[in-house]
Amino acid sequence: MLCLFDLDGTLIDSEIGILGCVRYALTQLGVAHPAHLRHWIGPPLRHSFAPLLDHDHDRIEQAVDYYHERFHAIGWREHTVYPGIAPMIERLQAAGHTLAVVTSKPERHARPIIEHLPFGSAFSRLYGPDPSSAHSEKATMIAAALEDFGAEPQQTVMIGDRHFDIDGAVANRVQGIGVLWGFGSRAELEKAGAHALARDPEHLATLLAA
Repeated sequence: MLCLFDLDGTLIDSEIGILGCVRYALTQLGVAHPAHLRHWIGPPLRHSFAPLLDHDHDRIEQAVDYYHERFHAIGWREHTVYPGIAPMIERLQAAGHTLAVVTSKPERHARPIIEHLPFGSAFSRLYGPDPSSAHSEKATMIAAALEDFGAEPQQTVMIGDRHFDIDGAVANRVQGIGVLWGFGSRAELEKAGAHALARDPEHLATLLAA
């Protein structure tokens, strides 16, 4: 089976790094920080910055540049691997599954994170959106993975914590498994049409072995 993994909120808890970069960008632009920022994790940056910056294209691009400036310097290191992920990945490898990452992070930001993960070599490919895109592009990236691996939709699964992951799976007629330890909610994942929900990484490995 081809197992496509989201990164933030699925393999790693990257809240500190992502929100630190969001706050840095807003500070540089002299914009007050919203009290609640956790929902920023998952959607494309431009989508989230837009309402705070009056949908001003130039200011949005400035904010994204500031975000990337801090992320490139230190933000990419500010994460932890969720408990149970490493043995789950090992179990999937041992079962002969093919693993890849499909993330909303630009590839240049995601690659160093994956390369520094203790199990990073388990992933055959990394798919990230064009840095200039204002869209999630999960559906497009999943389609690219199906083509690259020559995989059938019924033999493919997309695993993630937000509706963007499940939306991309549904668009490509692949199974979408929602994980409950990330930044999304059970209601969000169910509404998007998740094929199944995993309560922890061990449960996820069991679902994929079924």
